Amino acid sequence: MNYGILDVLNLLGSLALFLFGMKLMSESLQKVAGNGLRSFLASMTSNPFKQILTGLLVTVIVQSSSATTVMTVSFVNAGLLTLSQSVGIIMGANIGTTATAWIIATLGFKFDLSTISVPLIALGFVLMMLKSAKHKTLGQMVIGFALLFMGLGLLKGSVPDLNSSPETLAFVQSWTQYGFGSVLLFVLIGTLLTIVLQASAATMALTLVMVNFGWIPFEMAAAMVLGENIGTTITVNLAAIIGNTSAKRTARAHTAFNIFGVVWVLLLFRPFMWLVANIIEGCGFADPRVPFAQTASSSPELASTTMLYAVATVHSLFNIANTAILVWFVPGMVRLVSWLVPDGKEDEEFRLVHIDTGMMATAELSLLQANKEVITFGRRVHRMFGFVRILMDETNERDFDKLYERIEKYESISDRIELEIANFLNGVSNYELSTESSRKMQAMFREISEIESVADSCYSLARTIKRRRDLQVDFGQDLRNNITQMFDRLDEAFALMHDNLDRSQQPHPIIDLTPAYEAEERINSLQNRYKEEHIHNVETNRYKYLTGVVYCDMFNEAEKMGDYLINVSEAVSEVEQPITEKRHTD
Repeated sequence: MNYGILDVLNLLGSLALFLFGMKLMSESLQKVAGNGLRSFLASMTSNPFKQILTGLLVTVIVQSSSATTVMTVSFVNAGLLTLSQSVGIIMGANIGTTATAWIIATLGFKFDLSTISVPLIALGFVLMMLKSAKHKTLGQMVIGFALLFMGLGLLKGSVPDLNSSPETLAFVQSWTQYGFGSVLLFVLIGTLLTIVLQASAATMALTLVMVNFGWIPFEMAAAMVLGENIGTTITVNLAAIIGNTSAKRTARAHTAFNIFGVVWVLLLFRPFMWLVANIIEGCGFADPRVPFAQTASSSPELASTTMLYAVATVHSLFNIANTAILVWFVPGMVRLVSWLVPDGKEDEEFRLVHIDTGMMATAELSLLQANKEVITFGRRVHRMFGFVRILMDETNERDFDKLYERIEKYESISDRIELEIANFLNGVSNYELSTESSRKMQAMFREISEIESVADSCYSLARTIKRRRDLQVDFGQDLRNNITQMFDRLDEAFALMHDNLDRSQQPHPIIDLTPAYEAEERINSLQNRYKEEHIHNVETNRYKYLTGVVYCDMFNEAEKMGDYLINVSEAVSEVEQPITEKRHTD
């Protein structure tokens, strides 16, 4: 039997089908869990035991440690979890991911589930034809489950038969002849395969296939499992590349945890293998008449089953033991990763903080990230307004110019942030969204547009203040007091906007717009009063016409800003109750 290029392509195609099935099933499970899973992950973190249990349960539910760790990094990035809480969750996720190996070892090889894959796909298709979004998601989950085991079945059938063509994998078997050097080599192979495939479950499936068909001995399979635990950290590190400092630290904590475990297991490799053998024999996974070390030379069926359980045991024992050791050193790990990833010197005002286009695990999580970014956007623009207030009273020419340039830069940044959040939301719209999620997304589109308009008004005020200085227009104390009073009312409107945006993070926010409308009314009343006074002052020549023009421009622009601020609060309220009032425009 010659193993040619077509056979290699069949092998790769089988692996791709397995990966696609795993991805589809995992994403569907996350959608089914929805906000409940998100709330569970964010709330069950009061102590290390709960953190580990949370990571374990979430990973078992979604069948993907990568999804759990990426979600955890996202929550740290969004400020919903602390770094120390995330470490415990990641430890639990590492234990939870071992369930996949046991499912594959128990069901994927003892039972040919690929025979029922086609009927399952038919069932999933029927569910997807139903109108209910929940049924559609369940249908996707069933199809993902079927494709996963169909891919595994094809994977088993695509490997070369060593009995008929032992030379096919002679090069692989030759790598097992270097003692402990071979162990290190297969750790590297497991690491690289997981990095390339971006899924430790797929590499685990490959490892189980290889040991099942006798390609490699048990010790080399165990070494590959260790490498897989290093390689799986690449996903979370990629997700954290453009995250904030805390997100990067969480990713490094995951890497440090797994690398530390691999190092100590390699140092104690023989005793660790001895312990696994005793567990296999003690649990009855091996024939008690045949020592574990001699299992490979016994009947092929016995050897295959025993080795599958042994590899799964290595995976579980490694992560359980590593967690049992390191759970007592979480503060030390936090200090280590804080040293590895020092606080960034860059000003986070100039980049997105919470969203990352590579971290859209589910629509719900993505909308949560985007909402946090909108809240941060609003606070940045409020800071920009604070600079405008300082600019109003700045007399030093050099400081004035520096502050004006900063406001100008903020305006440019606000344009970019609006565009980047909008692009992120457009990406989220490719998901199948629930009615509530769709309304949240539409509300955020309006929110970022209005917040960017607030930034434009801030810049317009700054330009007017600069023009007043360039034209040497002098405001008397009464005009200064009036502008200060108007700015105070705007600060009140900003505070109400922040309060409503913060409430938008709740599952079903209750937004009372009455305070916001009252704040807007106070701003409008001031504008009307200033207009009347301005007309009277011009008629009585209390100040020059040019002074009146600049003054008028300022309080009119401030009134427009008040309209934009109330529009943000209205957009938040639209998620629960669509607003019928006329939108404030100019």
